[in-house]
Amino acid sequence: MINKKSFISSGFKNLISSNKFSSFAKKSYVNGLLGAIGNTPLIKIKSLSEGEFFLIYVIKLKLLIKETGCNIFGKAEFMNPGGSIKDRAALFVVEEAEKKGQIKAGGTIVEGTAGNTGIGLAHVCRAKGYKLVVFMPNTQSKEKVDTLLQLGAEIYQVPPCPFTDPLNFNHQARKYAEEHQNAVWTNQFDNLDNKLAHFKTTGPEILQQCPKLDAFTCSTGSGGTLAGVTRFLKENSPTTKIYLADPPGSVLYKFVQERIIERTGDSSITEGIGQGRITANMKDEIENITEEAALHIPDAESIRMVFHLLDKDGIYIGASSALNVVSAVKVAKILGPGKNIVTMLCDGANRYASRLTSKSWLESKGLFKEIPLHLKKYIIRE
Repeated sequence: MINKKSFISSGFKNLISSNKFSSFAKKSYVNGLLGAIGNTPLIKIKSLSEGEFFLIYVIKLKLLIKETGCNIFGKAEFMNPGGSIKDRAALFVVEEAEKKGQIKAGGTIVEGTAGNTGIGLAHVCRAKGYKLVVFMPNTQSKEKVDTLLQLGAEIYQVPPCPFTDPLNFNHQARKYAEEHQNAVWTNQFDNLDNKLAHFKTTGPEILQQCPKLDAFTCSTGSGGTLAGVTRFLKENSPTTKIYLADPPGSVLYKFVQERIIERTGDSSITEGIGQGRITANMKDEIENITEEAALHIPDAESIRMVFHLLDKDGIYIGASSALNVVSAVKVAKILGPGKNIVTMLCDGANRYASRLTSKSWLESKGLFKEIPLHLKKYIIRE
């Protein structure tokens, strides 16, 4: 008769002494919260690759569009410890500032942000012992503001105004850093370390996860993600096509089309994407994006995609991420069946839930009527 206790003990000893287990043990943890940033999964969005989805209106009728015939993948950046893609740049710009001697122990990090970069920086600052001061437009979601406060950030909410205005939130952040000792403005929009973060991490991860990559598409705010990934793919996967996705109120679509700085449409419900200028991060890469590779995505399509993905895939992402997915579907239609297309799932919808699930808020934006009847069950607030 087998002695179960002896058998289990012997088996466990053999297991832990094996090279296989030792190798697994070395990879089974990361060093602190910051070690968990990056290496996010690449998710095949089944309903768009294999199923059916609502996408557009024609003569106010919802059309059922069949599967794309392509594999549409979303890089799950909402699985970063700070909940968004901005964790990557936040860690990188702080560590580069440390290497350059711009910040010392006990110092202050200052940034102008629509929220997610601030949240990423707040986690980094908590882990490294820095103070964080954030200047942000007063139009951002309550959930983002509350998260920043809970993470110990000092917040200054200011009225939104153009970059050319001295009171723009970025200029106020820069001025604050200049007026305080041992403080650094990380300047996400024009700090090329932002772009470098994605060149060194996001791009390589995508190509490793999807070696046969036909197209990459995403929207841009600071420009770091699109520029960094684009630069990496151009050097390592030159046949991969790059598409810029742009929301209403941004100048980037028009710039690519006609090389003029002019907004297309009014403001968007999306947060943290779209631009009123060409940032330093985007400057070199946007010059190489061709006219047909710039896609303007209306809010109506983005909001429908938010609830389609929740309903069909259980993927609950914000409007900016949904815009990226709409763009990926459009790219699939352009390229035809059999292609692999990757986009970014930047953050989760929980940061916008008080708005995205509010009937009155959606009605104020003219978007409640755009949501198909079978998806209105997710609008749980009046």
